[in-house]
Amino acid sequence: MKEFEPEEMIKRLEEEGVEYVIVGGIAAVVHGDSGITADLDLTPGTSRANLTRLARALRALGAEVRLDETTSIPFDCSAEFFEQLGPEGLVNLTTRHGDLDVALRPDGTEGYEDLARHRRIARTLNGHRMPVASLEDVIRSKEAAGRMKDLSALPRLRALLARQKEQGESAPRPEQEQDSAPRRGD
Repeated sequence: MKEFEPEEMIKRLEEEGVEYVIVGGIAAVVHGDSGITADLDLTPGTSRANLTRLARALRALGAEVRLDETTSIPFDCSAEFFEQLGPEGLVNLTTRHGDLDVALRPDGTEGYEDLARHRRIARTLNGHRMPVASLEDVIRSKEAAGRMKDLSALPRLRALLARQKEQGESAPRPEQEQDSAPRRGD
């Protein structure tokens, strides 16, 4: 298994100017969750120009479709590929820096525009821009997904949200910046 280096993936996405929002485990960790994740989940903007930038970033990362923990295959990494997935499209990839999943419309959301409204812009340890879904949106998506791993995280995430609200840490304003970084193994 490849070492999980999310900052390297985020760096490449930033260098290519990809518009996206991080969802899932990494987003939860940025908000203070103690959970562990081994992949980067993102939702990109779906304009042709943005999907072209995403494909360019993924090619630079050596992305392949992940079939299982040890097997991956090359794919047509292009804007057309992502457009053909349709609005519900999801593709599980592996890169030189670990696993990366692209969901055009995560469960319980309307996709990039919906998630981007309340995103927080965090910074990695090396200062790279890391747009993450709000904690409310992470919870909403995990509720809708209904997978066992998502359902088991919900009590912890709801408690985190309640603590933040008690402490006056309401949902971040759009584009609010915060210094944060995913921890290795998260």
